[in-house]
Amino acid sequence: MSASRISRRLAATVLAAGAVVGATALPAAAHDGDRGRHHQAAHVVISDVRADSPGHENGTNRSLNAEWVEITNNSRRSVDLDGWTLRDRDGNRYRFDDVRLGGRSSIRIHTGFGRDTRTDLYQDRHHQVWNNHDAATLRDAHGRTVDTESWGRGHHHSR
Repeated sequence: MSASRISRRLAATVLAAGAVVGATALPAAAHDGDRGRHHQAAHVVISDVRADSPGHENGTNRSLNAEWVEITNNSRRSVDLDGWTLRDRDGNRYRFDDVRLGGRSSIRIHTGFGRDTRTDLYQDRHHQVWNNHDAATLRDAHGRTVDTESWGRGHHHSR
């Protein structure tokens, strides 16, 4: 058998083996992004928290609105947040109503009063919600925890 013929047979065998491996790996890769979590919710995270408003926390609307939680959608597609909730450890709850978070965008949820926009929402509260040692929990409309962020007393911003 000539060297070129052996080379062609070897190349054909390698190509055939690669095709078999590629065909079996494709379904696994296509399924990889699901991982059992609600697909849209997997891309929505609590990206930042300002629990301690700068300056003196005197209960004014300005002070209340300087405390906020930021939610970010890391996917390209917009996510409907209608019915989602944001809670603290004491059970204070904010419910998202008729809110769509665009792809690759963020929204801040302020404690005090204000006019809702596509980048800022307001809880319309008269008192601080986020303590210096607290946690924010984001849940989807089905009550499933999407993300939790803790801070204070040995907790650093973590997921």
